[in-house]
Amino acid sequence: MSGNEHDWLALKPQEPSSSQCCGSGCKPCIYDVYEKELAQWERAKAKQDKSLLLENKEQSNNSELNPDTFTAFNISSVEQLTEDTYQYKFELPGNSSLRLSLGQHIVLRGVVNGLEVQRAYTPISPGNAEGYFEVLMKCYEAGLMSQYIKTWKKGDTVFWRGPFGGFPYRPNKHGELLMLASGTGLAPMLPILQSITDDEEDETFVTLVGCFRTFDKIYLKPLLQDLARYWNIRIFYVLSQETSLEKLPWSYQENTYTGRLSEDLLKMIINSCRRKPFVLICGSSAFSEDMSRYLKAAGIEENSCFVF
Repeated sequence: MSGNEHDWLALKPQEPSSSQCCGSGCKPCIYDVYEKELAQWERAKAKQDKSLLLENKEQSNNSELNPDTFTAFNISSVEQLTEDTYQYKFELPGNSSLRLSLGQHIVLRGVVNGLEVQRAYTPISPGNAEGYFEVLMKCYEAGLMSQYIKTWKKGDTVFWRGPFGGFPYRPNKHGELLMLASGTGLAPMLPILQSITDDEEDETFVTLVGCFRTFDKIYLKPLLQDLARYWNIRIFYVLSQETSLEKLPWSYQENTYTGRLSEDLLKMIINSCRRKPFVLICGSSAFSEDMSRYLKAAGIEENSCFVF
């Protein structure tokens, strides 16, 4: 093989491994990006012009979030919320904003033991927040990405691309939103809730059902308590590993249930909604499947649900 041929092979994009796909249906997916880069490499090689490969590389130095390439952002603060969940704040240059639509997610790239991993996360800060964005992250004992995230500290640089997905929300489009969130599935619900409470013209009712293992595992309690003070917002908690409500603060006892979010409990909550609800679901795939099944049994049509 000639030296020139060797140089071109070294520049050839590598096909992603399955761990590099976050599985969230991103457009473009990491595989789409690979196909695009491969076609670009083939064009450049055919013309023997390496400058044609720089097109992509220049974008990654841009400080704006981009769906095609990863962009570097600095961590400005790390806050531990529970034993395994953290809130990370990332700097945006000047007073710029991510300009996310409601519930959109972004994709994180990490390298663990030489293996590149990608995962999707939904920022919990308002989409128009200036100069920063915040992400809620749960670390799992055996999680590849978790091993990477656990090493983060203030000042570190992290690579994100996006945004993707999102819920096409319009003020007053739905009479009531019923939000079913398990654990960090709370994340995409928060920007939607905050956009409703920030808009005096938006009179959408919201019932948020947050499912957590114990009272101590509920994230962002002060923020949720503030939101629950609005006339059109109700928040219920379902705590799967609490056996009694007696030890909970008095202000939580009335709107908290122990055990799992069952079909009967969900039916009761649906029946207490002030208007026919449009349902948003976010959690593990098992949680989403259970909720979809319970909703069907309760007579909620599939076109009245959105799963993040």
